[in-house]
Amino acid sequence: MGVLFASFLAVVTGALVVSLMSAVSTVVLGVLLLGVLHAVLELRYVAGRFSGLALGLGRPFLRLVALLVVGIVAARLLGGLVGRPGNVVEIVLGYAIVAVSVPRVLGRGQWSSAWVLTGVAAVASLRWPEQHFLAVVHLHLVAVVAFVWDWSRRLPSVRSRRVFRALQVGWALVIPVLILVGAADAWIGTDTTFVRSLVGDGHGVIAGVQQTGGEGAMVGNRLLAVFAFLETMHLLTWVVFFPRHAPDAAADLEERLPWLTGARVWAIGFLAAAVFAVLLVSNYSLGVGVQDALTSPHAYVEIPLLLALLGRGPRTVAESASPHGRRVGRSEPVRDNPLAAAAAPSYGRGKQQGRR
Repeated sequence: MGVLFASFLAVVTGALVVSLMSAVSTVVLGVLLLGVLHAVLELRYVAGRFSGLALGLGRPFLRLVALLVVGIVAARLLGGLVGRPGNVVEIVLGYAIVAVSVPRVLGRGQWSSAWVLTGVAAVASLRWPEQHFLAVVHLHLVAVVAFVWDWSRRLPSVRSRRVFRALQVGWALVIPVLILVGAADAWIGTDTTFVRSLVGDGHGVIAGVQQTGGEGAMVGNRLLAVFAFLETMHLLTWVVFFPRHAPDAAADLEERLPWLTGARVWAIGFLAAAVFAVLLVSNYSLGVGVQDALTSPHAYVEIPLLLALLGRGPRTVAESASPHGRRVGRSEPVRDNPLAAAAAPSYGRGKQQGRR
């Protein structure tokens, strides 16, 4: 466990250093090198990890969510042409995914409060759409913490889980807050030397991230540094951490789709990344727009999954077993959630069932 914690801490430190040194370059290179690849690997991970949940939700619900996601992709592609109407459609469809997911993944006692919060948030998003999209991007970047938190249930002791989870809270919350209050002002840089040929002075990248409403250049630089840091941690978590520490998460997926092996998924990811890299190099703004639209499903499919994790609450007795069947640590009782069992870890389950 010491090696895991030390390596994660080293990654956090490195991501913070490069993000502060040149936030614009960090954002651009992250999108260019890992943007598409991380989306492919994330979809593979959640498809395997939550295969039981998907079966529990049922095909009609999954088809409905898929239809809504397709609508979101179309709205985002058209957003550059039609402007605000396209943005409004995307916002409405995004909240529709939340609304239809609530009764499927939360317990009945949680429905009313979840729908009220969804309605309030939807009104605010339609009132301030620019801030909505900025908030969604930041929330998506830190949403990976929920999946890492879920993975940490595999750690062998209560103490190791607490330390590891504290580390996640540190990079996702504490460090961004410290940057925003000015603790790192002396080290923040916006130099674009490494990516000048792609984005010029970086004004377009900065404007797309800051949305500060004129509060001042320093506040904008802080927001940019926070975004660069969170983006880097988000990308590295999906591209490095989960493939390294949860390679068996996609066992159920490979059991049902034996042709979709890990090697082929990586090949698909690298090929798609290469195609988009060419587009990004030739026209960065256009490339980012198309890439965001076509990879947006990986962000929206998180919604029912995150709701299931939040609604499931602590662990069931079955989940207190390790992937090898041993009881580890202390078990945690579960709340009233109809899909709690379906959301239980499926690490290696497909291959084990195939051998029975």
